[in-house]
Amino acid sequence: MFQYQIIPVTAFEENCSIIWCDETKEAAFIDPGGEPELLQKAVEKLGVNIRQILLTHGHLDHVGAAVALAKHFNVKIIGPSQEDEFLFNGLPQQCMQFGFPHTAAFLPDRWLQEGDQVHVGKTTLDVLFCPGHTPGHIVFIDHHDKLAFVGDVLFKGSIGRTDFPRGNHASLISAINTKLLPLGDDFVFIPGHGPMSTIGNERISNPYLV
Repeated sequence: MFQYQIIPVTAFEENCSIIWCDETKEAAFIDPGGEPELLQKAVEKLGVNIRQILLTHGHLDHVGAAVALAKHFNVKIIGPSQEDEFLFNGLPQQCMQFGFPHTAAFLPDRWLQEGDQVHVGKTTLDVLFCPGHTPGHIVFIDHHDKLAFVGDVLFKGSIGRTDFPRGNHASLISAINTKLLPLGDDFVFIPGHGPMSTIGNERISNPYLV
């Protein structure tokens, strides 16, 4: 059985998810944006084994603790798409711009693209390419449990900002309409910030989609 725990981190209240397979206890972080000590303690309390770190995109509030946790757990950093490489190279500048603690530039161990899959224990996550908020943004889809980790593509009642470098509003709306909405109304999604929602709820109530 697939399990998850959402832990908001930093002043950005970014939703870091710890996900794990109940049968194997193999686990992963999705978007550990900061506060690595807090996240390490959460893993210890859960009694799971971190095997990888998964990233939806390269903004500092989603990747700030990735390197520290990768070193602590001796695991690889995977994702997003290589289109976000410029954001990883520019992490120090992002930190200065937003008053965030210094994060050194780094690159993931592996880039992901549409159609790739990652495995967490016996759970398979499919990768969808959903650019717009950033050019290399991806989302992770658990079709079996009808659960999506959408980063900053879609929120309850809102959508991701597109006024950052290489953001594109039309691309974002297209990604939501062609990749996320077809998943089905009963799909639950965990956004990068704020409360969870369902695809069906956003289809009928999100002012950016109605």
